[in-house]
Amino acid sequence: MNIRSWALIIRLLFHICAPISSGVMLALAFPRYDQLWLVWIGLVPLLLVIVGMRPWRAFFASGLGGVVFFVGIFQWILAFPGFTFLHQAILGVYVGTFIGLFGLAFSFISRKCGVPWALLTTPFLWVPLEYIRSNLSFMALPWGCLGHSQYGYLPVIQIASVTGQHGVSFLIVMVNAALASILLFLRSKLKKTNPAFGPPVSGRGTLGVAVTAAILISLTVLYGHATVTTAVGGKGVKVSLVQGNIEQAKKWDPRYSKEIMQTYADLTKKVSGDQPELIIWPETATPRAINLDLGLYSYVRRISKEAGTYLLLGSSQQQKITKRGSKERKYLNSAFLIPPEDKAKHQKYDKIRLMPFGEYLPLKGVVPWSYFNVPDVGGYVAGEKFTIFETPAFHFGVTICWENLFPDLVRQFVRSGAQLIVNITNEAWFGKTDAPYQFVAMNVFRAVENRVYVVRCANTGISCVINDQGRIINRVTDQEGRDVFVRGVLTERVIPLNHDTFYTRHGDLLVWVSIVCSAVFLLMALLRNNPALPSGAKPLR
Repeated sequence: MNIRSWALIIRLLFHICAPISSGVMLALAFPRYDQLWLVWIGLVPLLLVIVGMRPWRAFFASGLGGVVFFVGIFQWILAFPGFTFLHQAILGVYVGTFIGLFGLAFSFISRKCGVPWALLTTPFLWVPLEYIRSNLSFMALPWGCLGHSQYGYLPVIQIASVTGQHGVSFLIVMVNAALASILLFLRSKLKKTNPAFGPPVSGRGTLGVAVTAAILISLTVLYGHATVTTAVGGKGVKVSLVQGNIEQAKKWDPRYSKEIMQTYADLTKKVSGDQPELIIWPETATPRAINLDLGLYSYVRRISKEAGTYLLLGSSQQQKITKRGSKERKYLNSAFLIPPEDKAKHQKYDKIRLMPFGEYLPLKGVVPWSYFNVPDVGGYVAGEKFTIFETPAFHFGVTICWENLFPDLVRQFVRSGAQLIVNITNEAWFGKTDAPYQFVAMNVFRAVENRVYVVRCANTGISCVINDQGRIINRVTDQEGRDVFVRGVLTERVIPLNHDTFYTRHGDLLVWVSIVCSAVFLLMALLRNNPALPSGAKPLR
């Protein structure tokens, strides 16, 4: 082969390998790989390959990186009953498309307005797409936001109390853009003119992008350091978590009902010696709904009375992710707060944000889901009220299962008066996968955004307590340090807080600013007639 053929092969390999390497690095930054630093350079190969590329090619190159990234963090989907590699592939393509759209917009701006402008716009383009993917009706998938990977870097994530989780993603993308700009500049200084490695940028453009990133990250770290070194004041109260570790196959089998309730009764008796203000059981802890089974309801009230404290538990009429019965019934997934006094009334919250394809089938009768091998799951109905539970010591909100992954929903609880957020969940479905660890990483942001403690009680783990700065201060473990699929209890002191952060008051303001800025940048590119690639650079075809 001649030199030209070899050059074409190298160029093709670079166009394939660069997006794949970006996808791999981004995936490795998330739990349980936890190579948090990789996300700060993970987008660089992708940016280098799509800058100046034709938009449709950039769409497919970026989409390839997105598919690799999301398949890497969604390995746990195969643990769900009835889910196959086909479903994983469909999911990967769906969420990868959002990164493809980012690449398309970025490439379009870089060709029309120049590389420096495109690099400066990268976080403004990224954040709206990340937000839309996380909130798009029944297709909402809030996993894999870049900011989630930084749950362990407390000084970096404190900015979420102002910007929400997307502010951390904004910063990460800006740093990646600055590094890409520096590499493009160095390449031009070394007189490398191969267009396969992207057009060069001027020193002034590089300086502008780098200085912007340096200022943003410096301000973020300074703010974060000042926050994490400030002691939290307030009167602490004890809460206790009961992790029953009930096998999913047993939870709804009537033959094990007595065994399940005895397990929770024994664990509650054990932890009641710590004299907590509140004892918490996980989602769907009881084998039947206590509001329909009066005998079971009386039994639970007796447990609360004997413990001498309030008991919070999840109870539902049927399990999730199962085919509905022959009768068209409507179910509720609820949390109950049982008081220790005989005549006091219980309090109840019905889950508002239901899980599509797990608790209900979206667009039923419109989309032929059976063609995609999607089961006709049971028909849950959503609650309508952000219930604030009240005890003599504090007020708190309860989120059930994946509700805690939605920042605005948790924000509404805090705005309604919650001094503490309790998340009850059952993650036995996921098996021993990365999913529980990813859930915890996302829960960290709910604490930071609203400056409240988050108490998480899971059937099989991870049950833990997260303080208002996002620090995981304790979790349920066995003697060998394992935190999933173990049985145990935990008592920890939490501080009910009445903080009113900028994010709690204003929500995802950064997202709306980014949407406006993205629209302006795209309009500027659309109205520009001539490409603006640097002198000597050839547009990639």
